Amino acid sequence: MKIISIIPARYESKRFPGKLLERIGGQSVIEKTYTSVLNTSLFEKVFVATDSLSIKEKILSIGGDVILTEKNHVCGSDRVAEASINLDADIIVNVQADEPFIDRKSLSDLIKIYKDDKKELIGMVSLMSPMKKSDMINNPNIVKVIVDNNNFALYFSRAKIPFDRDQDHKVNYFRHIGVYGFRRKSLIEFSNNGETSLEKSEKIECIRQLEMGKKIKMVKTNISSLSIDEFSDLLKAKKLLN
Repeated sequence: MKIISIIPARYESKRFPGKLLERIGGQSVIEKTYTSVLNTSLFEKVFVATDSLSIKEKILSIGGDVILTEKNHVCGSDRVAEASINLDADIIVNVQADEPFIDRKSLSDLIKIYKDDKKELIGMVSLMSPMKKSDMINNPNIVKVIVDNNNFALYFSRAKIPFDRDQDHKVNYFRHIGVYGFRRKSLIEFSNNGETSLEKSEKIECIRQLEMGKKIKMVKTNISSLSIDEFSDLLKAKKLLN
């Protein structure tokens, strides 16, 4: 089983333009994400897929592998699908470029799902981590996920889900971590389907898989991942690394 990682890196961001070239701990955000994934030694190859010449040059300057893609993709996984066309891989792991603190164990646990899936029934796998702080649970920049008893995703939302109406029992909240594993066939099907209605409304790409009537296996991790979604996240990241 050949496993690679592709990091989709779009320069433009509505909430924080140019964030991937901002510096944290002596590196740009995209360099930190790339080296974090590369240093896990879990992948035969790690690529950055980007439409930006500035990001391309930044990754090439540290000896990384870059694939230039079209500019106008609906989501990161569509960019990954384009980048993967001529690559030899059975499993393709999309690590979002604004996840500089992604850890080896989380990625290893995700990959293990595929290694244990001898009948190749699982097409897509992603990560989630527990949340308890109310400011995180109510933050629309943090994507929440609810799962069934077998840890398959039921829905993703920027809203607080589940909603605890009576507040008379313990509710577990999970944050979605921006990592997606795909079998090659599943990635192609995902991208060819195009953007779906709820995906467009929530601006959460993995909802597309659910609207297609397909499943996403969620892997629980205890990583307290810090995504760089807005400027305040950058300040937190700098504080962590100083």
